[in-house]
Amino acid sequence: MIPALIPAIAGLISKVIDRAVPDQAEAAKLRGVMLETLHSEGMAELEAQSKIILAEAQGESWLQRNWRPVLMLVIVAIIANNYLIAPYVNAIFGAGSVPTLELPERLWDLMTLGVGGYVAGRSAEKLMQTWKGS
Repeated sequence: MIPALIPAIAGLISKVIDRAVPDQAEAAKLRGVMLETLHSEGMAELEAQSKIILAEAQGESWLQRNWRPVLMLVIVAIIANNYLIAPYVNAIFGAGSVPTLELPERLWDLMTLGVGGYVAGRSAEKLMQTWKGS
């Protein structure tokens, strides 16, 4: 989660440094140290998350290897039912023909985190590789 927040955190801290440190050279030095620290912390968190996912992916049990994708597919199926299938079937055959399932707020959050975390994680990983290469 930290790698996805690095740009926002860096921007906020840079603004604070610019306001608090009048000497531009010192401010630039502090920003560099801050970015280095944020990137190393972000990489450590990214590596820890990667190790967990890798351990699950290499597990002996099918369920251990696939529980995350299965969970995401179940959530997507509920959303597809509630917002695509049920409205059309109920409009054609009458209300109540296809029941909808309530998706708790926590599952919405989980889906958002799952999809957003994957996209942000991949973006952060690419940014880290670019930053390390320069």
